[in-house]
Amino acid sequence: MKQVTTRSLIRLMLALGISGAVALTAQAENLKEHRSTLADQQQVAVTIYNQNLALVKDLRLIKLERGFNKLALREVSAKIRPETALLRSINGVGGLRVIEQNFDFDLLTPHKLLEKYVGRSVRLIKTHPQTGVERIEQAVVLSTNNGVVLRVGDRIEVGIPGRLVFDSVPENLRDRPTLVMQLHSPTSGARRLELSYLTGGLSWKADYVAELNDSDNRLDLQGWVTLDNKSGTRYKNARLQLVAGDVNRARRELDRALQARKMARTALSETRADMAEESLFEYHLYTLNRATTIADNQTKQVSLLSAQGVPVTKEFLLRGRDYYYGSSYGELGQKLKVGVYVEFENKKSANLGMPLPKGVMRVYKKDSAGNAQFVGEDNIDHTPKNEKVRLKLGDAFDVTADKKQTDFQKRARTRQYVYAFESAYEITLKNAKTQAVTVSVHEPVPGDWKILSETHPHEKAAAGTARWRIVVPPEGKTMLRYRVLVRY
Repeated sequence: MKQVTTRSLIRLMLALGISGAVALTAQAENLKEHRSTLADQQQVAVTIYNQNLALVKDLRLIKLERGFNKLALREVSAKIRPETALLRSINGVGGLRVIEQNFDFDLLTPHKLLEKYVGRSVRLIKTHPQTGVERIEQAVVLSTNNGVVLRVGDRIEVGIPGRLVFDSVPENLRDRPTLVMQLHSPTSGARRLELSYLTGGLSWKADYVAELNDSDNRLDLQGWVTLDNKSGTRYKNARLQLVAGDVNRARRELDRALQARKMARTALSETRADMAEESLFEYHLYTLNRATTIADNQTKQVSLLSAQGVPVTKEFLLRGRDYYYGSSYGELGQKLKVGVYVEFENKKSANLGMPLPKGVMRVYKKDSAGNAQFVGEDNIDHTPKNEKVRLKLGDAFDVTADKKQTDFQKRARTRQYVYAFESAYEITLKNAKTQAVTVSVHEPVPGDWKILSETHPHEKAAAGTARWRIVVPPEGKTMLRYRVLVRY
């Protein structure tokens, strides 16, 4: 039969009618299957997104026949999204047309094999418990629901009373995830074919390890990329790229981001580790500077960045609440926890300046014996360069606070305001350390407010926040008193 392209094949099918279409389809179906394994793979590239999504580009050298071919691409991801698969020739030889594709994910197991043999014959081998002589009988598999039911001669047996021998493995049962394509090639010979597809089962996250110095004013930072592969296949000597950012999973937006990858080529920032970084659309792309193998069911770590001597600011923070400015309460708490925060800037002058993917940052500090001890961790969001990173490490043990409301009055209403309250507060900050500390007191004051009196000057940090910075002497205490008028 004359070889035809997909377009001409469709025209021919329409011209011949249903019977002709069935004949052509049968021709393609009856082709001998050519199987391609990872042994044919010449190159693989994996781009992993934050949201359990990856783009795989699998390049294989495959021999095709002129005309119709049935190609089984074995060991693709078990979590492939088949509708995203794209096969193309990169030999410069055009005319390759994919007519049909099927993803076979019904994998070979003893139970699956039995299911496929329901209604078919198998050989049942029984061994005599005393003599060891084996007897072979023909059996028909009747059912595999909640156990195996066999017809052996004129009797029915339940379970598997011996070993079962199967003649073959059914074509629709695969030992590896397989993408089967019916395609038409204008020429014969070895072709370099690239299969690209989106898949789940591959994810990554960033993990950071920081070590504070003795004075808590500098830290050394090490960033790691943690990869998790549960896709059902391995990627040997892969070119690895990671996309940091919140990609919209709507198909149109994702295709736009992938297309932008071909267009965005921004200058690389200076890197001090294995990862090079560049902008990609509205995200950031990190490329590993060497090939790496990602085995199936494996978690592995790759160095992302390394920085030493990053300047750090440490802060003790006592944060208030807004509910007690509109009513009478009295005691508001004893030995209140004072949070401990560290903050640094992600910029070149601080030995950083590389966009940081979101992840967990764990902080350590050496004790008097030189052993690193864990002092806290916090999540960071995607952080562009020149932005600040702020971590809450925990609550201080030696710095506490007592708080009480010392006065509350309901003021006369005015035409402009419905409610007006005047209240006074006393906050006692205590420090058991042998060195002085500075505590930031943040009070979220509601409504239209005005500080009437105070023992320490405040600043208006935001429309609804008053902030005091209070120095507390070593092994001593400092009292903050203030009166505020709140109007609604």
